[in-house]
Amino acid sequence: MRQYNGVFIFQPGDEKLSAGKQIVASEFKNSGINILKEDDMGTRDLAYSVKMQTKGHNRSYDIEADPTVLSQFEKTIKLKPEILKFVFFKKGDK
Repeated sequence: MRQYNGVFIFQPGDEKLSAGKQIVASEFKNSGINILKEDDMGTRDLAYSVKMQTKGHNRSYDIEADPTVLSQFEKTIKLKPEILKFVFFKKGDK
């Protein structure tokens, strides 16, 4: 198991944000990914429009996962319309 930091940009708005957070939490759980820490970074302007949105709500997750499970998670989560963008960074190795 490796540790990663994941940053997600959700569609703004209370309903879409809560739906997006719920989707991510359930997909993490279904994939066997452990959430170590979760941080709300607020709504920000995007540098360019993504899926016709100019603002996005950012959340950061520190997780622990197997690399093969994480790659499968990425394939599943990128199909969800509530999530505009996401990226994972491997922690620890320098």
